[in-house]
This record gives sequence, structure tokens and C-alpha cells, in this order.
Amino acid sequence: MSEWNLEDFEKVFPHLSGELRSRPQLRARVDALRGFMPGPIDYLSRCSSNEEAISVVDYLLERGELTEREAEELKSRIRSEGVRGLVEKREEGYYLRRFGSGV
Repeated sequence: MSEWNLEDFEKVFPHLSGELRSRPQLRARVDALRGFMPGPIDYLSRCSSNEEAISVVDYLLERGELTEREAEELKSRIRSEGVRGLVEKREEGYYLRRFGSGV
């Protein structure tokens, strides 16, 4: 992703930049997500079943995003507590409701 300087952004997106200036709380919410990368728990929060959660853990292990130990620990907890024991279910629109609406 490329960086924008403020002057170029305002020239290309005058209405959007005006809205951001007039609604600082919107800017703060956008900034709160800057650089955010979901982790294993974020992915597991979208799972509907324990089996799906185990598959996600296996996938993250295969991609190198988890160590063998981390994967086994997560799978053990999923089997004993269930995925909802690890994390609350996040339905579609979760991030929009949390960071984007109500401003």
C-alpha cells in the first residue's frame, strides 16, 4: 500500500477529506484499524463450529502463522472448551459496528 501526503489526498478526494476533517471521531476510528492484522483468535471468532475452528488452526499452521506448539495448544483448548470457550462469535459487520458506525 502506498503512502499519501495530505495535500494530494485532499486534491484527489476533496469531499472525503472534508468529511474526515469535520468528523474527528471518524478519523480516530479509521486510525484505530491502521496496521491491524488479524491473528488466530480473530479468525477463530468467525468459526461456526469446533471442526471449522480446528481446520482454521491447521491452515494457519500450514501457512507458518502458528508454531506446532501454538497449534496444538489451540486445538486442545477447542476440544476441551469449544471455540466459544476461547472467543465470542463475531458476526458479519463486527468491525464496521465496532469501528465504523455510530459516528
